Amino acid sequence: MNLITAPQKLGKFKRPAIFLAGSIEMGKAVKWQDYTVKKLESFEGTLFNPRREHWGYSWRESIKNKKFREQVAWELEALEKSDYIILYFDPRSKSPISLLELGLFARSHKIFCCCPPKFWRRGNVEFICAKFKIPLDSNLDRLIGRIKITLRNL
Repeated sequence: MNLITAPQKLGKFKRPAIFLAGSIEMGKAVKWQDYTVKKLESFEGTLFNPRREHWGYSWRESIKNKKFREQVAWELEALEKSDYIILYFDPRSKSPISLLELGLFARSHKIFCCCPPKFWRRGNVEFICAKFKIPLDSNLDRLIGRIKITLRNL
């Protein structure tokens, strides 16, 4: 597996490529990306992980802030270049950016979504997934199993 973590340059990468979108909210969301990377260790493509090793909590979230702009640009480029998007909503978080990403890429037909029943906007996520025929699981292990089946069938 090839793992590219923000803000590493994307460059050339082995396909298929999967973006790990979803809850990050430091201190609230579990490190589900690390778990998913471990579960997909035999995957022969590329994983894009937006969770930075060093995030500045004091960074101003503004397009004028170079580090913030770098992160958001990296995420959008990786989302656009990915073949699949795993989107996980942690019930301990609000995940507004993840909700935005669901809306941005709902029509792409490349999202696999996991939204546990206790996520505060589960109903909205269910509605979008149903409308755009996005596979929706309530459990991360089931979602990972679903993506493994998809990858085996390529």
